[in-house]
Amino acid sequence: MASGDDKSFDDINVTPMVDLYLVLLLIFIVMTAAGVKGVKVDLPKAGSKAAADISAPKIQAITIDSEGKITLNLTPMSLEELESKISGMVAVTPDLPVVVRGDSSTQYQKIMAVVTMLGKNGITKIGLATQPNQ
Repeated sequence: MASGDDKSFDDINVTPMVDLYLVLLLIFIVMTAAGVKGVKVDLPKAGSKAAADISAPKIQAITIDSEGKITLNLTPMSLEELESKISGMVAVTPDLPVVVRGDSSTQYQKIMAVVTMLGKNGITKIGLATQPNQ
């Protein structure tokens, strides 16, 4: 019998071939996506009623200033008025997005009262506005 030098070279290493195929596939995908162009058409105009029905719900902004006063989209109101207004909005738009903007000197309890009220009314899309660090 011979030593270990007489190995059979019947095995083909397909790894470089697979890599080549993947690169060619990637180039094909990129070139196909870049080559597709849409046909220009003059789209019909829709009425304002139709556009209002398909639009996303408007984000409601609740602001709590340094004195603890609450405003909903520039309209000042109490927490009870805010709750009745929000519950009416949720009845019309269940997935109503809300952003709570609290002044940095506002008592945390006032902001938490507003957030708790929003959660109690079934609002799950709540954002807390902040300023980025500079």
